[in-house]
Amino acid sequence: MRLGIVGMLPGDFRTFTPGQMDAIRGLGFTGFGFHLSGEDIFDITPAECASFRRFRESQVLDLAQFAITYNECLFHPDTAVRERGIEKINRGTEIAAALEAQAFLLRPGSLNPDGPWTPHRDNHRPEHVEVLVETLKSIARKAEAEGVLLAMETHAVSIMDPPEKCRSIVEAVGSPNLRLILDAVNHFQCLHQVYQSSGWVDHIFDAIGDISPLAHIKDLKVSNGLVLHIDQEVPGEGELDLGLVLRRFDALFPHGYGLIEHLRLEQIPLAVANVRRIAAENGVVIH
Repeated sequence: MRLGIVGMLPGDFRTFTPGQMDAIRGLGFTGFGFHLSGEDIFDITPAECASFRRFRESQVLDLAQFAITYNECLFHPDTAVRERGIEKINRGTEIAAALEAQAFLLRPGSLNPDGPWTPHRDNHRPEHVEVLVETLKSIARKAEAEGVLLAMETHAVSIMDPPEKCRSIVEAVGSPNLRLILDAVNHFQCLHQVYQSSGWVDHIFDAIGDISPLAHIKDLKVSNGLVLHIDQEVPGEGELDLGLVLRRFDALFPHGYGLIEHLRLEQIPLAVANVRRIAAENGVVIH
């Protein structure tokens, strides 16, 4: 497998510098990802995309994951909300193609107005699945026309959970250009799963592994509190059977990217060292 990073770059690719690329390579990464503001995408020009391609090629790094930020919910009951989301994503698809990104990350959104990764009881209502599928069919047609691979994020608080449901949504859309992110941590919902993570990791991979060509590498821990708190942790420092995650992903996608994310800059060297050590202990070659 290959190792990349999200979180070492600003959101606007027009501002990237050789020094930032040096820092990424210096930690042993061969690829990176970043999130461009969805409010800026309509200002991006073809010339700026072409300039970035030349810059990236000179730096010998892969754009493993391109993403845009947006708050629109892709299964919102209001058609106008969904259409605004589709408009942004379709323009993002054009930019992903122009930047030659390996994958364009999507998020389904939430009916909670506080943000796309916030809980809402109605996110899980079965009637919303059909709306999401129709939205994704439209987005996938654009991706097929542009030659872009869409990678949908999944999460326990979102409509994209549990793993079996995620697979059924992808199959209902029926496009080879729509796949998933393999982010095992995002599917943990209870204490039992955390403390016996190997079985749950296997369950996740059995359900969606073969349709998830891009992985997010994280870890998780149970934090103190009077109610259950499952929090993210530096890879290799938590409860997750990370060796199993790496083995199973590498068996499916030996040249696929695993992206470390959601860390402070000072935490990244430890994360890299842990991932490389655990990979070696499990016979996984990081190219």
